[in-house]
Amino acid sequence: MKTFEKEIRITVQLKYLIYLPEDYHKSEKNFPLILFLHGAGERGDNPEMVKTHGLPDLIWNQGKKFPFVIVCPQCPKFGWWSREPQVSILNALLDDIISSYRIDKDRVYLTGLSMGGFGTWEFASSYPEKLTAIAPICGGGNPRNAEKMKHLPIWVFHGERDRIVPLERSKEMVEALEKLGANVRFTVYPDATHDSWTKTYNNPELYDWFMKYKRKL
Repeated sequence: MKTFEKEIRITVQLKYLIYLPEDYHKSEKNFPLILFLHGAGERGDNPEMVKTHGLPDLIWNQGKKFPFVIVCPQCPKFGWWSREPQVSILNALLDDIISSYRIDKDRVYLTGLSMGGFGTWEFASSYPEKLTAIAPICGGGNPRNAEKMKHLPIWVFHGERDRIVPLERSKEMVEALEKLGANVRFTVYPDATHDSWTKTYNNPELYDWFMKYKRKL
């Protein structure tokens, strides 16, 4: 048997939108960060598409202001946030943002909707040490990975009438975390179908909840 071994380098590219709080350039303090992952419909190579739903819609279409630096990457057309190489690319992007901007490393939050909800679960299980808290929306993950993220505060959202991503996908993650004694919160919207993100991102309580937590070293 022969073994091939060689170190290789690859160059990756990921387009993204970034929002800076109004006082970012007037202050020397570090700011909390939210990494937002969009759904499958916004994949491509035009970041303007990312503004369709969720936090980018609130910021760039509705003019909402936030006290966070908010980074909104765009997944390539045939990529998935929950699969490689996108998971590793997101990790590299996160490292770059933290080194390039004044970010409070103890307040790094992750959220996403639909495909981005799946990506939120996957990234949190792959790089839990990078995050402070997560809020996956109408997504799903692998319950066997619950152990890896049991220390994270997690708030899960889903529509009871969702026929695209069944409610069960979130429930099985929540149940696995609850068995481990994790700090997990579960909000089910009884009348919502797949769009469980509009109510979620319009709720100020979500952002207050994020800010309650600092990363435990």
